[in-house]
Amino acid sequence: MIIIPAIDIKDGKCVRLAQGKFDRVTTYADNPVEMALTWMKKGAELIHIVDLDGSVAGLPRNANIILDIVGRIDVPVQVGGGIRDMETIRFYLNNGVSGVILGTTALQNEGTVRDACAEFPGKIILGIDALAGKVAVRGWTQTTEKNAVDLARHYEKFGIKAIVYTDIERDGMGTGINIKATKELAKAVNIPVIASGGVAGIADIDNLCAIEDCEIYGVIIGRALYTGAVSLEEAIRKSKEFC
Repeated sequence: MIIIPAIDIKDGKCVRLAQGKFDRVTTYADNPVEMALTWMKKGAELIHIVDLDGSVAGLPRNANIILDIVGRIDVPVQVGGGIRDMETIRFYLNNGVSGVILGTTALQNEGTVRDACAEFPGKIILGIDALAGKVAVRGWTQTTEKNAVDLARHYEKFGIKAIVYTDIERDGMGTGINIKATKELAKAVNIPVIASGGVAGIADIDNLCAIEDCEIYGVIIGRALYTGAVSLEEAIRKSKEFC
């Protein structure tokens, strides 16, 4: 299991939201590029970046910062937020981004996901953000009646690289990963699952490593890294030894 530091960008700064709410924002760094360099130096194998402004606008808002990060670090970068069409997908993937995350698009435009998977095999990630098991879209500002597992199963045949599964209620709250829901999703599909939302401490890494019957590909950690509740080096060591 790989440990994936998160960099969420809003108004050009590195922030974390509580439960995805834009009125509950904490700024942790003024320079996301320096933050990415820090995580790289601490041993990160992959960095997860979200353009929060883009997720609401429906198009990239912090692409210049993201591409600056890509150009200055030697670690793969996966990007989400405001990626709704082939033009944006091509823009990122043709400029060094290793994978793009499609969330809103996956629910609203199946054709775009199909075309993206065909044109960029192994680089398209399905983002499923769930509130009480139901998928939310447009930067978590709109909820739907679509079940998270059903959406994941629908895209199994498309050649999706991985699924980032985020429990919105736990995201940024430090209340612990939703092990039950993450395991249910991982067991339901043959797509690698990346857990996200709520990592509180190193115990969450232990709990994910202890899951039986299925493998969790990775875990995204945000607030816990920024507050010091989790050491990136320790989390990586644990994941290498026990997962």
